[in-house]
Amino acid sequence: MNDAVNESRNDSVGEALSVSPALKGRDFITTQEWTLEELETLFELATRLKRAKAAGEATPHLPAKTLYMIFFEASTRTRNSFETGMTQLGGHAIALFPEHIQISHGESTRDTAKVLSRYGDGIAIRHCIYGEGNAYLREVAENADIPVLSMQCDVYHPCQILADYLTIREKFGETRGLKLGVAWTCAPNYLRPISVPQSLILMMPRFGLDVTLAYPPEFRLMPEIEEQAKANAEAAGTRIEISDRFEDAFEDADIVIPKSWGPHVTTRHPDEGLRLIEAYPEWTCDAERMALGKSHLIYMHPLPADRGREVTDEVIDGPQSVVYDEAENRLHVQKALMALTM
Repeated sequence: MNDAVNESRNDSVGEALSVSPALKGRDFITTQEWTLEELETLFELATRLKRAKAAGEATPHLPAKTLYMIFFEASTRTRNSFETGMTQLGGHAIALFPEHIQISHGESTRDTAKVLSRYGDGIAIRHCIYGEGNAYLREVAENADIPVLSMQCDVYHPCQILADYLTIREKFGETRGLKLGVAWTCAPNYLRPISVPQSLILMMPRFGLDVTLAYPPEFRLMPEIEEQAKANAEAAGTRIEISDRFEDAFEDADIVIPKSWGPHVTTRHPDEGLRLIEAYPEWTCDAERMALGKSHLIYMHPLPADRGREVTDEVIDGPQSVVYDEAENRLHVQKALMALTM
């Protein structure tokens, strides 16, 4: 590729950044707080950055910028996609863990936010403890002078849903009228957060998708989130249906995202939560359930998936699975998010 083409593509990325000054300094804790136009700006930039990476072009739009990443829980895709993204944007990411910094000794959230604001250019936080995570992110955001980005909390996982939507748009083009099935699955090894399904049902109807959410009665989501999702669907002219029948998420679907989450709304006791998960071993994504969808049905999952319990190898490793495309898109949407806000 010649220098003129390289320069043209980098200029196009720069133009996308220059037309979005209102996003500089913005927090990103939930997609609910961004307009459709703002989210479209992010997706457009993510697509341009993805093309630039595929072409081997440098995109150093955050030179000498620093992102602090505070992890209350371990991660694979989240840490590596954010850290790699900052490197590709010309900046630097630093991973911080409570046990290694003064948070573990009782330093106030205000002091942490104020000090990191003096040093760096963005704070990203992953804190999924139910009843604590979102409140912590909000407190940091209130006291920070630089953007605060959610890497997942107990209520929302907005970056995952950005990657999910970019993947769906790449596979289908127009998304209005598509049916997305979001289903609970049985994975008894630990109590996963409810933030992924909650963020899915909130954002996807805004972009024209009809959503069917299926879960056993004990695994309902936060009532206020379900009500917000219904309001979003009504405003967008789409549908959201909630069922206690697993197959409803698959029947006539274009996309399915079957994944596990804990019964956090029903019980706060871990042993009881694990017992409830074990009560529904038949809620597993397999070839029989996939056959209920349309011929082009795709399988998605944010990973890690509990193979053999949440999903069979035949499905996750089969031709309908796009989980690795989905995982890759975490990198591109997060690069766009960081470039726009930082």
